[in-house]
Amino acid sequence: MRILVTGGAGFIGSAVCRKLVTEYEAQVLNLDKLTYAGNLHSLAEVANSPNYQFVHCDIGDRALVDGLLAKFQPNAVMHLAAESHVDRSITGSASFIETNIVGTYALLEAARGYWTKLSGAAKDRFRFLHVSTDEVFGSLGDEGAFCESTAYDPRSPYSASKAASDHLASAWHHTYGLPVMISNCSNNYGPYHFPEKLIPLMILNAMEGKSLPVYGDGSNVRDWLFVDDHASALITMVQKGRPGQTYCIGGRSERTNLDVVKAIIRLVDNLSPDKSIGSREKLITYVADRPGHDKRYAIDCSKTEGELGWRQSVTFEQGLEETVRWYLDRRDWWEPIRKKTYSGERLGLASKAG
Repeated sequence: MRILVTGGAGFIGSAVCRKLVTEYEAQVLNLDKLTYAGNLHSLAEVANSPNYQFVHCDIGDRALVDGLLAKFQPNAVMHLAAESHVDRSITGSASFIETNIVGTYALLEAARGYWTKLSGAAKDRFRFLHVSTDEVFGSLGDEGAFCESTAYDPRSPYSASKAASDHLASAWHHTYGLPVMISNCSNNYGPYHFPEKLIPLMILNAMEGKSLPVYGDGSNVRDWLFVDDHASALITMVQKGRPGQTYCIGGRSERTNLDVVKAIIRLVDNLSPDKSIGSREKLITYVADRPGHDKRYAIDCSKTEGELGWRQSVTFEQGLEETVRWYLDRRDWWEPIRKKTYSGERLGLASKAG
């Protein structure tokens, strides 16, 4: 396999690159703009592999992307480059529109230009995988789950930008025949996760004895998917998925935010006890909820399991313990981020008018 990955220095993208190179011996070209959440240290495991290349690149730079496609000659593009944090989208939506919508358009056009010049088996084999989120579907009640036929109902600037990019990807398949596939996943977690997101933020704050901010009453529900399982599903899609299809990828691990925080507390208290801090449960602080906070997400991944033969291999309990242990052991990765890029401050502080 020769795979061009966009956003490969991000959380999910780096997991995809590591797995492609180490487990599949694929040739990988990683394009990443290296915005605040891009981290080349997440790719140290494969950085010196002859199968791996990195180019510092904005996917909106059409001339550069055209040249890289022509030179590298990939048989698939895995598009993971995106602005992805809901809280940041609330107070700074412009970069989400530029990257997630305009950037995806530019990449689709570059891929279409490359694909139309292919012929025979190379053209038949090519795939464009657009990686998206379950947040495009909006909010669930107490029952049911999102699936491939769920109507779109985005509620945040982030989810609206991803919904728009999903529709662009689908339109490029139906209009131009570009062999596009779309994935919609539930919340990812695991090692190398930028510490603005719930799980790594709670782990690091608990380790340091800092406040553990829980939005609202903590009853919002998310389905949690270990990042390596997600990477495996995406690679399986490239190998077995059908163009024009959407595949939902979930962890079948619904938890309230408060339950997740309490599980983290138990692990950190057990693995890294600190007499000066004591039980971390007293660090939980209930804060004003996020504007437009979706109540519940859940994924029905039966189609992905049945059609592609993919199965998750890591339970939430296993994955969370592995994640906590990783952050305990890898200060070299996260301490520079906490000191220089993001120290754990509250993001997305905005309110509805009226």
